[in-house]
Formats: sequence, structure tokens, C-alpha cells
Amino acid sequence: MPASSGKRVYARVTGSVQGVGFRYFTQRKASRLGLVGYVRNMPNGSVEMEVEGERDVVDAFLDSVRAGPPGSRVRDFYTDARPIQRISHEFEIRY
Repeated sequence: MPASSGKRVYARVTGSVQGVGFRYFTQRKASRLGLVGYVRNMPNGSVEMEVEGERDVVDAFLDSVRAGPPGSRVRDFYTDARPIQRISHEFEIRY
């Protein structure tokens, strides 16, 4: 992936996002799209993630995450661009 077409984004999601399958939804969606990175629950009730891949695919993924899985309610969605790392080969759930 040329650096110009790649993108890495950190995101933090708040609302009703723990205990509703949010991490599994995120991991399945990212894996299907060929993205790499991680997702994890945070002690304050939010969910954080980093995702990397082709720019347009990352954008489509983030749109899906903003909507969330059935049963979740996303209140706030914060993103921050990060430098491309190219060190991961999968999208994992971290504990």
C-alpha cells in the first residue's frame, strides 16, 4: 500500500458500547475489509481502536463503527490521524 493511499486512525467511542458486542462487530467488519489494528474496552466504559488500511476502506469502516451494532448507542465518536505503521497483519480484540 503506497503511503499516499494508506491511512491509520485512532478512534474512541462512548455511549452504550460495552456489553453489546461492539468489539466483535468492529473486529468482524475490519477483518472482512482487510484492515489491521485493534479494538479494546476501556475502564471508563468507552471503546478505543486503531485501524489501518486503504484510505477509502478505513473511511467506510469508520462510518460503520459510528452506527455500531444493533443494541449499541454511540454518543460520541472521536478520531485522530496517526502515522502509518504497517506492523500488524490482523485486526485484533485486545483485553
